[in-house]
Amino acid sequence: MQLLDHVSLTVPDLARARPFYHAIFNALGAVVVYDHADAIGYGERCERSQPGHSYLTVRASAAPLSADPGRHWCFKAASHAQVRAFHAAALAHGGEDDGPPGLRAHYHADYYAAFVRDPFGNRLEAVCHSETWA
Repeated sequence: MQLLDHVSLTVPDLARARPFYHAIFNALGAVVVYDHADAIGYGERCERSQPGHSYLTVRASAAPLSADPGRHWCFKAASHAQVRAFHAAALAHGGEDDGPPGLRAHYHADYYAAFVRDPFGNRLEAVCHSETWA
């Protein structure tokens, strides 16, 4: 079951966020759906003929960000290499390491993930549940 249709996260400076998010989603193979002055969409927009698609929007917002350590956004990766590429792209584009690529056996034996913070503190994760997951 694919639960989410689309979600949004916010940043105070979209111009500064743009290279970061373009880089991490390119590393995961996600395409830019739209790129406007106030929002960027990644993934595949849902439509009548493709109801299984999903996408994420990064929106500009003047509202203050709340740093809740329990909230994060986790993205599927097709391989361990994509998890490593996600992590490297994040660090190369102003992100901070919040957990390097590696197995997280406390979740399950094949849980391979990396955690980062975007330039504004949003916590992001990429995960591959096995080396052959597709």
